Amino acid sequence: MALALVLGACAAQQGLPPSTSYSSQTASPETYSYQIGPGDQLQIFVWRNPEVSQNVTVRPDGKITTPLVEDLQASGKTPNQLARDLEKALETYIRQPIVTVIVAGGIGPYSEQIRVIGQVAGQQAGGGRAAGPQAQAIAYRQKMTLLDVMVAVGGLNEFAAGNKTKVVRVVDGKQQEYQVRLDDLLNGDITANVDMLPGDILIIPESWF
Repeated sequence: MALALVLGACAAQQGLPPSTSYSSQTASPETYSYQIGPGDQLQIFVWRNPEVSQNVTVRPDGKITTPLVEDLQASGKTPNQLARDLEKALETYIRQPIVTVIVAGGIGPYSEQIRVIGQVAGQQAGGGRAAGPQAQAIAYRQKMTLLDVMVAVGGLNEFAAGNKTKVVRVVDGKQQEYQVRLDDLLNGDITANVDMLPGDILIIPESWF
């Protein structure tokens, strides 16, 4: 009975393969495109029409309002998709509009963010290191790995049990847990690096001794 429980736990927390081949872990990391989310800062350029070009913020409901265009859905779209939608909306007022959308700042929709919870070396308001558990959300980037996430959050704090870290990921509609080796990775063992996916949750526990 005890052996069955141990085997079940191992299956639930199996290790992710090393990041030796992106295509082995992600659906299509080479073609991944950033998706816009609420709060993102967008720069919208309409060629030869500076009066309707401006910077906008995506509202909490995921929509934007620009000159001549009201309540256009932006969240969940790539910048190119939003640009094409704006061109269609502007055709009523501008002949053959050409629109470019640039994301100036943001972390995308919730479904695309990577969340990091636990013992990371966060920053205090005054610029110093924050002690204790932290919670951060960062934007997924094309071909992002576990090491990239660690760089983004500033590494581990002194209380972290890095080699007991878990990645929580939804696979085929089911939530799965995978154990990763952050201590080994940050000590130079590149075989401990793994691919990250949009929506992953990284849980870094505290060491008890």
